[in-house]
Amino acid sequence: MVNAEVDAATRALSHLEDTCLVWHSLDGLRAVTGVAALLRGSPGTSGLQPFAADQEEVVRSLPAVSAEARAMLEAVDAGGGQASSARARPGVSVAEAAGPAEELIAHGLLVSSGDGMLTLPGEVGLALRDGRTTIAPVDVPPPLPTSARASTLVDRAAAGAAFELVRNLELLLDGWSVTPPRSLRGGAGLTVRDLKTTAERLHVAEPTAALLIEVAWAAGLLALGADEEGDPAWMPTELFDQWLQQPLAARWSHVAGAWLASPRLPGLVGQRDPAGKTWNALAPDLAGASAVATRRQTLGLLAALPDGEVLAAGTGPAAVVTRLAWERPRRPRTRTESREALVDWTLTEAERLGLAAFGGLAAYGKQLVAGEDPVPTLAGLLPEPVDHVLLQGDLTAVAPGPLEPALARTLAVVATVESHGGATVYRFTKESVRRAMDRGWTATEIHAFLTAASRTPVPQALTYLVDDTARTFGTVRVGFAAAYLRSDDEAALAELLAHPAAESMGLRRLAPTVVVSTVALDSLLPRLRELGLAPVVEAPDGSIHVARPDAKRAKARNGARPAGAQEAHVAARATAVAARIKAGDEHPAPAEPASTMAILHEAIDAGEQVVISYVDGRGVGGEARVKPLGIDGGSLAARVEDDVRSFALSRIRSVRPTSP
Repeated sequence: MVNAEVDAATRALSHLEDTCLVWHSLDGLRAVTGVAALLRGSPGTSGLQPFAADQEEVVRSLPAVSAEARAMLEAVDAGGGQASSARARPGVSVAEAAGPAEELIAHGLLVSSGDGMLTLPGEVGLALRDGRTTIAPVDVPPPLPTSARASTLVDRAAAGAAFELVRNLELLLDGWSVTPPRSLRGGAGLTVRDLKTTAERLHVAEPTAALLIEVAWAAGLLALGADEEGDPAWMPTELFDQWLQQPLAARWSHVAGAWLASPRLPGLVGQRDPAGKTWNALAPDLAGASAVATRRQTLGLLAALPDGEVLAAGTGPAAVVTRLAWERPRRPRTRTESREALVDWTLTEAERLGLAAFGGLAAYGKQLVAGEDPVPTLAGLLPEPVDHVLLQGDLTAVAPGPLEPALARTLAVVATVESHGGATVYRFTKESVRRAMDRGWTATEIHAFLTAASRTPVPQALTYLVDDTARTFGTVRVGFAAAYLRSDDEAALAELLAHPAAESMGLRRLAPTVVVSTVALDSLLPRLRELGLAPVVEAPDGSIHVARPDAKRAKARNGARPAGAQEAHVAARATAVAARIKAGDEHPAPAEPASTMAILHEAIDAGEQVVISYVDGRGVGGEARVKPLGIDGGSLAARVEDDVRSFALSRIRSVRPTSP
């Protein structure tokens, strides 16, 4: 019956027994309760639905139909066993049939539900397929199209991406160490503006920046903390400092392993959720239940490819989706994590993170997927870091190879990355030099660093740039002041500054007649009055500002109501209670859901009838003797006499067997 070789079918049955999905009964193998209903599906599928007439007679009529009717029958079978035809009349005889649809209905090869929907009985489908459950064999896995690519080329290209991953993570987290971006309200993720700024600073696309941020969080290198003002902000963790001390290959292994085990979905960032809102990086609900399993299955297929072969470009990703659908046919689909999207994200992210290149897994990537240590293999593929740069006369520095991590991070403070590639180019500008001075560097320290880091002499133009920036640095100073005091009496201000109680006011004299304070005006005024002074508030234009106190209101007590509201509330509650009592008399309380479902599943497995008590859409109760066929999507499909009907489970009040 199954379109498969005997050995393959035997192995499949043994696997089902080992997993306790089938068991041996006196009548042979049977599926456990619930499995049959799950696989049978609802009416309108090509599952094994009962016939409206004698099934042997119906199958014998199959060769007698016209070629057009046979073609239509095969099309319905290929389309899942369901079709619609508004013109097809149910209950017509063979002589009265007009068209292929009515001919098939007359022969009993299609069952009409009366609303234009036509259902193909399962036994008819089996007859069409010569007794097979499917047209194509089910024991032959769909092939994966491949192309030839040298393994050494894949390894080198992937190792280059692995190096870029580690370097970009260092730059990302170093930058957020100084200026951590604030979180959305309630720790709900990163703002769109901060994501865009990060992508521009790292010279990567926004999806790549989102991937880097999500991977840093999954690896424990990034967490939500508090900035200087106490607001929640994203910043590196203490683990980041330990991570920096490890060899580059070990750092990559830590991060890539975290991505492999993470349920996060960076590919969703920038897209719309079901409510129409944009997914933000680091959002708490940016995760998928099947992300890890699909990621591992996809990479497992790549790891199983023979050496020298990679996934074919263009057709390869679609073939992976088909293969996974064959291996896991009943995995649920959602709007946010379809199998197609998960496979596409996995293949793209694996190449950006350095596990794969050109559609194939690197040797160390296969080791990581298999649970082995990839560090020794990757370390042999990474280039040796260099400890110097070449300063150019056009205010640039060229790194002739991957820089040592400490040198790269230091250089990124005083210069800006202009281009990536085999040799990274850094550019010095007034803004970059001023950025270093903002962090406490002096001109002397910058000159010393450039001399030590360069194998070429420091160009005169760069020396002038540093000195000119240092000359104007700090000529204008900015400080914090919450209020100021002004008086034409210099002696009065001097006396105030000398008072012992003035120390808590944060006073500082800027001019003979002006003093600033770090204390807010509302707090400063009463403190000055406690010292015996009579200060007045000065308006922005210098005039005296006088204002009456703001009018205040008390919050109403909880439960307080206006006159008459209590009586109306009691009357409304009494009416609602009476309505519920009346509804309970008309419609008895539903049976325990668990017992109701158990009785229905037992009846489905045994093919027996039950009596259900239900309430229709108009609120009218009734009973019906039915033969349950399957449960799907919150509905019970059941045969009532010669018709198949659907009952909403929420409207079924009770279920009882037809006999004790």
